[in-house]
Amino acid sequence: MIHVRNAWHVAAWSSDIAAEKPSAISILGEPVVIWRSASGTIQALEDRCVHRLAPLSLGRCEGESLRCMYHGLLFGPDGVVQEIPGQELIPARARVRSYPVADRHDWIWVWMGDPALADEALIPPAVGISEPEWILGHGQLDYAAEARLICDNLLDFSHLTYVHAQSFGAGPEFAEHQPKITPLERGVRVSRWIPAPANSPRNPHDVAVEAYQTYDFLVPGVLLMWSGNYPEGTAARLGDLAPEMADALSGLNFTSQAVTSTGPGTARYFFSWGPHCRDGDDAKRDMMMVMAGQAFAEDKTMIEAQQRVIAATPDPQIMPTAHDRAVTLYNRLVERLARDNPAELESAA
Repeated sequence: MIHVRNAWHVAAWSSDIAAEKPSAISILGEPVVIWRSASGTIQALEDRCVHRLAPLSLGRCEGESLRCMYHGLLFGPDGVVQEIPGQELIPARARVRSYPVADRHDWIWVWMGDPALADEALIPPAVGISEPEWILGHGQLDYAAEARLICDNLLDFSHLTYVHAQSFGAGPEFAEHQPKITPLERGVRVSRWIPAPANSPRNPHDVAVEAYQTYDFLVPGVLLMWSGNYPEGTAARLGDLAPEMADALSGLNFTSQAVTSTGPGTARYFFSWGPHCRDGDDAKRDMMMVMAGQAFAEDKTMIEAQQRVIAATPDPQIMPTAHDRAVTLYNRLVERLARDNPAELESAA
C-alpha cells in the first residue's frame, strides 16, 4: 500500500500523552515511542533499543532523555545514546531514528519522511477540541482494514444514503447528485448544497433553509469539514461561490477526522464533531456524538467486511463509478507525492 511519508501523520490526541510517560504507537508499520519530557516538549523516537531491540516505550523519562529499562541505555531526544552503564565508549552507531513531532490542534503529529523536509506549515489546519468557538466531542477507532479503504470511504459520500440511512438519516441526494470537486495542492475539496426536505423542522429563524456542506481531504488522510443552514435560495444566488460560514442561520458544525495507517491491514481513525458555540451547547454536542458513534460503527462494519473480501480475492479489481472522481484525484495525488520517496513505492510493490 502506497503512503505519503513526507507528511504529518496524526499519532495521538495531545491529551493522551501524559507528562513523562512514554507511549507506544505504530505509524506506517513503524514502532514509534512518543513522550512529553520534563520541560513539556514532545519527543518521538524509533521504539526499539539499539542494544537488544527492547521497546523504549517501556522506558523511563529522565529530563529530556529516555532510558531503556532493559539494560539502561540512555537516549537523547535526537536518538543518540548518551550513556551505556558500565561502558565508557559509545559506538557511533549507537543511535535510533528520531522523528520530527508537533503538538497542534490537540493532536500529536509525526513526520514520517525525510526530516529535512519537515515543514510545520504543512500541518493540516484542523479545529482542535479545545478551540473555544466550537463545542466538540472526540474519539478514535481501530480498524482491521487498510487506511486507504477508510480514505476512499470519506472521499465518496454517496454511501451516506445507504450505509447511514439509520444513523444520519441521509436522504437520496447524496447518491443521486454529484458534489463539486476542486483539486488542491495537497488534497481535494468536496462541496455540495443539500435542499431541506419538505417535512424538516423549522429553524430558530422560522424560515425555509438549505444546507451547505464542504470539506477538504488532505494528505496523508485528514478530513476538515463544516456545514451550515442558509436561507432557501442562497445556492441559486451564489451560483458557484461558497457561502460565508458566518452567514449561516443555524446548524453550523465542524468535524476534524484523521486516518493513520498503523501497519499492513490496520489503521486508526481519529474524529471530533460538534456545533459552533452560537448554535449549540454540551447537550447538542453529546447528541451529535451518539449519532456519530452509530454512524462510524456502520462504516467500520462495512469497511472491515470489504477488507476481508479483498483479502480473499485473487487480483482484486474495482469498477469506478461517477462518484469516484474525488477518490481518483486524491489517490493519484498520493501516488505522485509518494514518488518523492522511491523506497515507499518499492515497499508497496
